[in-house]
Amino acid sequence: MRFVLFLAIAVSAGSAAPPNFVFIFADDQAWNGLSRRMIRDLPESGSDYHRTPNIDSLGLEGMTFSRAYAAAPKCEPSRYAITFGMTTTSLNAPDKRTAANLRADSRHSLANALKEANSSYRAATFGKWQLVRPQRELGFDSDDGKITQNQDGQPTDPRNPKRMLELTDKGNRFMEDSVAAGHPFYLQLWHYAVHGPNQSLPESLDRWRARPPGRLHRDPTRAAMADDFDRAVGITLAKINELGIRDSTYVFYMSDNGGPTRYLRGGKTNVTEGGLRVPLVVRGPGVKADAYCDTPVVAYDLLPTILDLADPGVAPPPGIEGGSWKPLLLSGCAEDVARVKDPMVFFFAEARGRDAGPQAAIMSGKFKLFYSWGQAGGASLYDVSTDIRETQDIAAQQPDLTAELQRQLMDHLRDGLGASALAGIETGRVAISPARRDRARTRPRQRTDRRDRSPARNPQ
Repeated sequence: MRFVLFLAIAVSAGSAAPPNFVFIFADDQAWNGLSRRMIRDLPESGSDYHRTPNIDSLGLEGMTFSRAYAAAPKCEPSRYAITFGMTTTSLNAPDKRTAANLRADSRHSLANALKEANSSYRAATFGKWQLVRPQRELGFDSDDGKITQNQDGQPTDPRNPKRMLELTDKGNRFMEDSVAAGHPFYLQLWHYAVHGPNQSLPESLDRWRARPPGRLHRDPTRAAMADDFDRAVGITLAKINELGIRDSTYVFYMSDNGGPTRYLRGGKTNVTEGGLRVPLVVRGPGVKADAYCDTPVVAYDLLPTILDLADPGVAPPPGIEGGSWKPLLLSGCAEDVARVKDPMVFFFAEARGRDAGPQAAIMSGKFKLFYSWGQAGGASLYDVSTDIRETQDIAAQQPDLTAELQRQLMDHLRDGLGASALAGIETGRVAISPARRDRARTRPRQRTDRRDRSPARNPQ
């Protein structure tokens, strides 16, 4: 009798339906842009002004990552890295212009790889795209039908700020259709919020203008947009519940790059903690509720993670550099990430601010080597497990480690960008394509409070 019962359980487990995946991607949301703290005991790791209860609920019901990193400190390269599970330098996509010569096979994109592992999957992407390859080529069955840019997220309809409700509705209809047809799915909601110019419902803006500002965040136009965006995310989560698929659906919430935190060093375009460290919460089957994890993870881990959760043991596409979060998610952060290529590497050619110019970083465990070709050029080393704000350069105390990490970093950049490009950067004669600056300003925009216009400055 026990043997029969064991067989029944084994057959049931073996025939379990594959999970669904919903990836909600915020644009330009700072590491502490949520009201939920990214570090449980650090008040500055959450906003003292924004309120995001629906997104916070994902953390309460799942895992919050204290050391989650974007693949790049800018929108376009970050999206390429996620799509192909590789660093931006290995892809030859450190910015939008060079991405035209992308070193990646479309057959190896996240959606295509997932459908190759299990042909019953359906995939959809709605919202900001910016990749030079069309969505259908990269495996999506449903999409917006065009390459979209920041300006596409600036509608004139006051009831649809940043198109967040429109994108949410498209995603909900895709989930409904997939469930009705009996297909597991991967849904990618790449929102335009909370990228500027700030847009929100008029009543939301009135409500936030009546509230006292915080110390870290104080712009009512941005707080109102974050409020409306959170409600849009709540509609997506409610649909998952309504369809009865909550227990079989993983939800990933992340930002494409960092932003001003008024706490961490730097922001967007910088490979400092402010530019790379982002909010990340994950909810799904087997993920412990209200768990915090301080293991370093990076956005280009997402592809191997989803493949591993969908079809354990499936081989990832060639060239993948990320690692699966599955062991970490299902162990309450007790297990580590076995990344194909470690340490994690970051590069951006057009950093702005104090260290303007090309920047790169490499992260090995608790140590992070930052390298700048700007005015204050050279290498600096930080223990970001204790010095999250990167204020204490310990390169002089760790000369061997600094030299080894710098060697690994330069080898990676040389392999990805090419020896001549790296030599040009080092001599200051050549720059990788300058970062694109959005010039579309043809639509009405809400005024940004002057108190939040300037980049974050960290007291040191």
